[in-house]
Amino acid sequence: MTTTSQTTNQTTNQTTNQTTTTSVLPPTADEIAAMDAWWRANNYLTIGQIYLQDNALLQRALVPDDIKPRLLGHWGTSPGLSFVYTHMSRVIRHTGQETIYLTGPGHGGPALVAAGYLEGTYSEIYPKVTTDADGVRRLFRQFSAPGGIPSHVSVTTPGSIHEGGELGYVLVHAFGAVMDNPDLLALAVVGDGEAETGPLEGSWKGISFLNPRRDGAVLPILHLNGAKIAGPTVLGRKDPAEVRSLLEGHGYDVLEVEGDDVPGMHERFAQTLATAYDRIRAIQAEARADGWTMGERPRWPLIVLRTPKGWTGPAEVDGVKVTGTWRSHQVPLSGVKENPEHLALLESWMRSYRPEELFDDEGRPSELVLQANPEGDLRMSASPHANGGLLTSDLDLPDFRDYARDVPSPASVREESTRAIGELMRDLYVRNPTTFRLFSPDETNSNRVGAVFEVSDRMTAERVTDDDVKLSHDGRVMEVLSEHSCHGWLEGYTLTGRHGLFATYEAFAMVSASMTVQHSKWLQESNKLEWRAKVPSLNILLTSTAWRNDHNGFSHQGPGLIQTVLNARGEVSRIYLPPDANCLLSVADHCFRSKNYVNLIVIDKQPQPQWLSMDDAIAHCAAGAGIWDWAGTDDGDRDPDVVLACAGDVVTMEVVAAAQILKEKLPQLRVRVVNVVDLMTLPRARSHPHGMDDVRFGELFTDHVDVVFAFHGYHGAIHQLVHGRPDADRFHVRGFSEEGTTTTPFDMVVRNGVDRYSLVMDAINNAGRQVRGSSEVKAWCEAQLAEHQAYIVEHLEDMPQVRDWVMTTVVED
Repeated sequence: MTTTSQTTNQTTNQTTNQTTTTSVLPPTADEIAAMDAWWRANNYLTIGQIYLQDNALLQRALVPDDIKPRLLGHWGTSPGLSFVYTHMSRVIRHTGQETIYLTGPGHGGPALVAAGYLEGTYSEIYPKVTTDADGVRRLFRQFSAPGGIPSHVSVTTPGSIHEGGELGYVLVHAFGAVMDNPDLLALAVVGDGEAETGPLEGSWKGISFLNPRRDGAVLPILHLNGAKIAGPTVLGRKDPAEVRSLLEGHGYDVLEVEGDDVPGMHERFAQTLATAYDRIRAIQAEARADGWTMGERPRWPLIVLRTPKGWTGPAEVDGVKVTGTWRSHQVPLSGVKENPEHLALLESWMRSYRPEELFDDEGRPSELVLQANPEGDLRMSASPHANGGLLTSDLDLPDFRDYARDVPSPASVREESTRAIGELMRDLYVRNPTTFRLFSPDETNSNRVGAVFEVSDRMTAERVTDDDVKLSHDGRVMEVLSEHSCHGWLEGYTLTGRHGLFATYEAFAMVSASMTVQHSKWLQESNKLEWRAKVPSLNILLTSTAWRNDHNGFSHQGPGLIQTVLNARGEVSRIYLPPDANCLLSVADHCFRSKNYVNLIVIDKQPQPQWLSMDDAIAHCAAGAGIWDWAGTDDGDRDPDVVLACAGDVVTMEVVAAAQILKEKLPQLRVRVVNVVDLMTLPRARSHPHGMDDVRFGELFTDHVDVVFAFHGYHGAIHQLVHGRPDADRFHVRGFSEEGTTTTPFDMVVRNGVDRYSLVMDAINNAGRQVRGSSEVKAWCEAQLAEHQAYIVEHLEDMPQVRDWVMTTVVED
């Protein structure tokens, strides 16, 4: 492998060919010796975690019983990760820079676990893993083992806010972490396999949304080791000039380091990292001195680091090249227990790091190794920014009642409900100028939350023209046409202790659904760790829903994220379907106060009936579900003949309209209407913290009466939630059944069988008794549906009796 020639205290920028002097002094011989010792110790501990269950410090020759029964883990990326880590630690020691380390190749878990151990953080958090020979043994035995820790840079790893198990998100997490965090540097290692993913390709654009005056900085390090799990990487095989052009096209100032000669690489990378850091500080200093309101976007530095895959590992195994190839990706030596030659090769490999120089007689890291560590919270494994709950301040929330909609009686008012939460967030921006942001894929106005633009522009670091509206370098509303970026920015923002909301069209939330799953798993696991402080919840608002996409087609119709969040553990998952603006405000206030949840709020943006006064909405949301006496004919003294239940704004209107039809045409039929706003009240109390006890569930749904349930999402979700309830088969669920097109609003509910006429017929068919006149009402409903089909084709809009529907039979108290 070739190397890059550089002088002692200067580095060449491949982009501009300018030579600069850095403020971080070149490493001394002693510093290089300490860094090299730390790196060797990390590599040794990394290999030990993969292979050994005993004889951790090689106090005798290895024997088969010292080897774990299963060899799990990833070696190939690990030496590069630890090499970068020790060099960043030197910069921190020189500058006092607050830094978090994000590992795109998250499968390099043993290297980051070893880093936390060498820094002492690991033993502080996990006292059983002591800094001695017994502690090293415990460290090895726990790795990727039952009762131990995962092989990735997981939530159990000190200093981590990014697992990296699902590739593609390291940069969005890094950018989210530094927003409104001016003193923080996020060093983000991007693996060249990860660089092939769509989310990562979109993530390079993060520099177009950073304000160097008020935000921190991200330093991407593209680690090109040339191989992934079973073959070469795309960028690893490209001509270096082509890679450089790609990254320059994204707007970066590209610095490059290449080599496998250890002493030279220490010197070259130290100088390159110092140069990158110096340029970051120069950008920030200039912006913070001059204000940076209309200047050009800075060209932030980016380092391309080329080292062999599995650097310092076995060059060959059984005559086959390993180091520098995909064969070093996971476990370079297999069958060590059974193959004496491989066992001897493993021992030789581990002894090549000279462990006698790295650990003292008691097994503690040597003074030479410890010299490479920063102190206290400046250790990247101990950074409070990577345990963001420690830094979290509660939002300064206005009284949500101040945004109440006046609702004299149910359905007497029609409004775009999401405007209410837009007004609430507008004032959150004012009252929390550095700890709250809205993230949306260019849909803030479309989703009717544009009130935030009264107090903040959209953010851009790119040029601004006279034609732009509410767009500036000082904006703090985050819009980019990437659900991955918006979701990931919010994750990084909340995991470092701030608050926010991700608002998007319902169907396109599925683009980033796997991120929602991964974040849920992170929160779920963090709940098991006392040292992990709780962070603000991940709040997701879905609007432009399946039921109201008048000009969009089938692609815009999909409520799948509900099912995704529903499948998460109850301790972290919350799903709310507020039927109107006042319920939305009550739910939003709760979500913005909460911690360690994924809160999913689903409500449409189109004008819709407003049902409850603010006082009634608060009581309804606190209960999670309730009987709407004014909508039905249930006298409360005896069981109803049928229960009409609903969860979701559009289907709620259809249920209330269906109940009104029954009230007018079959007044002798006893109909109870139940609205569910907190979906997680439906399961049993033992299945979810919000689950209703049996008594409360029976009060709403009885224990034996059939329930016709109109649901916003897929019908299977309700069956899943009520499983185990008395006679669960009595729940007849109607929901989105993948019927959709560009059509009228009412035709969408007709196509999916949750319209008022179909619900009336369902209620009659499933009622506990037959009522005289039922057949005539069913025939009338069928006629109404036939008229609907003919009408929309002729007039291109819904029938007046549907389009202009109002409540006419409200019973006064």
